[in-house]
Amino acid sequence: MKIMIVEDEQTIRDMVGEIIGKWGFHIVKVEDFNEVLQLFLQENPHLVLLDINLPAYDGFYWCQKIRETSKAPIIFLSSRDTPLDMIMAMNMGGDDFINKPFHTDVLMAKINALLRRTYAYIENMEFNVVEHDGIVLNLNSYDLSNKHQKVELTKTEFIILKLLMQSKGTVVSRRDIIRSLWADERFVDENALSVNMTRIRKKIADLGKGDFITTKKGYGYIIL
Repeated sequence: MKIMIVEDEQTIRDMVGEIIGKWGFHIVKVEDFNEVLQLFLQENPHLVLLDINLPAYDGFYWCQKIRETSKAPIIFLSSRDTPLDMIMAMNMGGDDFINKPFHTDVLMAKINALLRRTYAYIENMEFNVVEHDGIVLNLNSYDLSNKHQKVELTKTEFIILKLLMQSKGTVVSRRDIIRSLWADERFVDENALSVNMTRIRKKIADLGKGDFITTKKGYGYIIL
């Protein structure tokens, strides 16, 4: 997952980036503080760490701008700790507020908790989603999501996509897909399968992943 750091003090920015990187997150550091929104739109991070005191425009401004296009969680990091600052941060669309100086364990606990709540990742529990390349298939509710976008699947579409995603990297034949549907007592012939694949591709394209499924002509499909 990708975390964007908007902090003008280089020492803090590098320290936070190093800590988060050790947890396996991809880090995006803002260097040009006139281009915060542009970099956000380009990188599409899963979470933003945002200072209040910044060059040109403050963190409240950038939080409001990000909220016009995204619901990605935002944690304010600031030495400003008055009740008014905290209220402003929440009113502008922030999800949490951490005062400087902060303990790194507290920072990581808040980041991980907020990511779990936002993206429905569950740790140390029964795995109830299948995820690949940002596309998340919920095994409980038959919906498909990419960040904050979501589409609903029919039962047939769900069975097909579940098989393909759980077999990612391997070509699944059309015959095997049809057999998996028969096992669920759902009759689908070759033409019906083609129609369902077209619908699945359309729904995934609506989530911004138009090339998610590759056709192996004359055989089947693969998710790479």
